[in-house]
Amino acid sequence: MSHSGIRLAALARPSTALRGKLHLPGDKSISHRALMLGGLASGRTRISGLLEGDDILSTAAAMRAFGANIRRQDEDWIVEGVGNGCLLEPEGVLDFGNAGTGVRLVMGLVGVYDMETRFTGDASLVKRPMGRILDPLRQMGVQVKPEDGDRLPIRLHGPHTANPISYRVPVASAQVKSAVLLAGLNTPGVTTVIEPVATRDHTENMLKGFGAPVDIGIDKQGVRHISIEGQCALMGQDISVPGDPSSAAFPIVAALITHGSDITVENIMMNPARTGLIATLQEMGAVIDIENPRSQGGEEVADLRVRSSDLKGVTVPAERAPSMIDEYPILAIAASFAEGETLMQGIEELRGKESDRLAAVANALEVNGVDCTQGRDYLSVRGHPGGKGLGAMTKDARVAAHLDHRIAMSFLVFGLAAEHGSLVDDASMISTSFPGFMKLMADLGANMETAA
Repeated sequence: MSHSGIRLAALARPSTALRGKLHLPGDKSISHRALMLGGLASGRTRISGLLEGDDILSTAAAMRAFGANIRRQDEDWIVEGVGNGCLLEPEGVLDFGNAGTGVRLVMGLVGVYDMETRFTGDASLVKRPMGRILDPLRQMGVQVKPEDGDRLPIRLHGPHTANPISYRVPVASAQVKSAVLLAGLNTPGVTTVIEPVATRDHTENMLKGFGAPVDIGIDKQGVRHISIEGQCALMGQDISVPGDPSSAAFPIVAALITHGSDITVENIMMNPARTGLIATLQEMGAVIDIENPRSQGGEEVADLRVRSSDLKGVTVPAERAPSMIDEYPILAIAASFAEGETLMQGIEELRGKESDRLAAVANALEVNGVDCTQGRDYLSVRGHPGGKGLGAMTKDARVAAHLDHRIAMSFLVFGLAAEHGSLVDDASMISTSFPGFMKLMADLGANMETAA
């Protein structure tokens, strides 16, 4: 079943000339972290532009359970924090719904506290692996009681005094890095994360903004060492959340593949650790103009003007994966309409997302007539410029979304340029990360609707 428990199929039909300006919901990564650190800091944090999707609201509910006062005030969110080291033991189970980032980061934040916390999630989240987060927590002295295979539901109980560790992340993962750094906040001494491959740095940036002593160094081999001194004081901040580049990916690709389109996506975060998709699309020939670049809340932002483009296949190198890991499903859509082959390498991480995203994307492409090949850690797509012959050619050709919002949105975008459109079996979970997606796309001119 979907996140809400009720399946909601959706249909996209061929469309032309998407037009207009759009202001997207706030960045999900920043929104999660703003609520967590605001709830932990002393004093008041005011957040403008917070993403109000289900995933973020689950994090807000968890921080309330730990004692933070969180409320919406006009267009902003106000967080009255408890102070570092002063989180309260929650009375009940923390249900994170579909929020993989939320549950993993909060497990890091509170796992080292000398109290019991219980975590669960929806039918999709309980299938997702949590071992990468639990392994460093165990090293810090946390007692972990998971279901089989280090999956939710999970009980954590921290030690009387946690152990500071130096932890080398085994794979490129901003979630693992962030969980360890957040655990270091309530741990005496210095906790260090060794990161051979750089990942998105929102946690380090925001920790510094709240006053945490964070030190970042690079050794002779080019490996990043991020250290934090625990049991420090954090002070409330004013935070303006920029638009989410992962959400922007969907209207951007829709405009690129839909003939005659010209849209402007305003106020999008341009952190270099998040712009791999933009670079890849430009290499494919996408006309994407970066306008009005500026700094906002410690992050670089800009407006993006996007026009329909003739795309060509490219090889996406494995080292780019950390900067666009969530955007491969929508990149596969762009590749479906490009001339030639697009090869995406080093993407095994997709197999541990909301679904096995690599398999889900490949299967959905095949259902819609796209020639593709998947391997353990790669996906190759042979495109059909113009979309002729693509799409749901029979009434039974439904895309299986697998409770994954990015699969659902990607294949609704696909249907806008495919000759026969596209039908997705369940779009109800889109609200977890992108509330208002269907209306926003329709306002641009997309022929997209719920289906019986």
